[in-house]
Amino acid sequence: MEELRKLEQVQRTMSFMQTRGFVSNNQDSDRFLANLILLLVQPCGELIFDKKCSLISKHLPSLSASFLEEASLWLSQDGTQQNCIPSSIVEESECDLLPSNYDDRPMVGLDAMQRANSTLEDFCRSYLMFHEMDASSPQAIFKYLPVLSFTESYIYQAINHRQVSKLTDVFKTVPFKQLVGLLEHHGLLTERIREELRFGEEYWALERKLCWELMSKKQVSIENVMRAIHLKSFDYRVLNLLLYQLRGEKVNDLHMEFLSISEFLVEISDDLFDYEDDVLENNFNILRMFVRIYGPSTGPTMLAKCITEAEEKYQALLKSLDPELSINYQRRCEEATKEGGMISGHPLGTWSIPPIIADEESYRSNLSNLK
Repeated sequence: MEELRKLEQVQRTMSFMQTRGFVSNNQDSDRFLANLILLLVQPCGELIFDKKCSLISKHLPSLSASFLEEASLWLSQDGTQQNCIPSSIVEESECDLLPSNYDDRPMVGLDAMQRANSTLEDFCRSYLMFHEMDASSPQAIFKYLPVLSFTESYIYQAINHRQVSKLTDVFKTVPFKQLVGLLEHHGLLTERIREELRFGEEYWALERKLCWELMSKKQVSIENVMRAIHLKSFDYRVLNLLLYQLRGEKVNDLHMEFLSISEFLVEISDDLFDYEDDVLENNFNILRMFVRIYGPSTGPTMLAKCITEAEEKYQALLKSLDPELSINYQRRCEEATKEGGMISGHPLGTWSIPPIIADEESYRSNLSNLK
């Protein structure tokens, strides 16, 4: 009876919203707004409506997806539920995942496809050369683009949890279940692809765990940090392995090893470039983690040592590549560095560690006050 009463209140509020033009033409969004309005009109001590609106206006700039993610962790037994690495991609019967059972489900939305686009472009320009394919040839790209685009878009959609309500819980607990079923149905799933998707889940769990530990001033493990940064580019490896499978070619382990160390250096470069933003939004960032583990003075030095060791391995593997492929890839790296505007780019130019933010809490508070 209580549930029916709540449902009636939501429907009445949505009807009221329509009379005021306060609608978004999306059922889930309208329901969210209706529940928010219902919350605001409920009595809360001596707070009047003006005071409630003032509080929301004051604190709204501090709200973000990462803030809500962090709040979710605090509500989940102080983050303990996130400490376990998911094992949702298991050896199980996936006959219920075949197209006949989910044709009516909007598996990939336009927003996810748009967000995946830049990754797909970079993948085509950086990785097709390892398959002796011309990235400037439409025929070469469009032949395999549907599967690659769907896969990367699905990954972005799983990251952002922007599915319809009936899929939300599935994506949170078993984010790649439908993707695994689809690839298996089309004969594209290999054990290595399955493993990389497992690594993706592991990365997301580690990312949340480490960010929670950082904010709650818990001890951060260097092993977990290094594991996370190595796993972060799992989607590129999934796409690359898929391309081998689509072309019916055997995986080139030398190329995979070289690209893996290159991905590692690129992720560090990206983290240095995004350092201030990642501090503000409490995102996983290797420099943040090194500063917490080793301190603001030693942290950058230890990271520089890590970069040097990785670059030495990168150079050794680069020499093992076909000379023409080596030249083409280095040329592509030059283009990517210039296009990204990064001063800490890889593998050309000089690495630059941004100014260290020793007190992240004060930094966020100061920026919030300025806003």
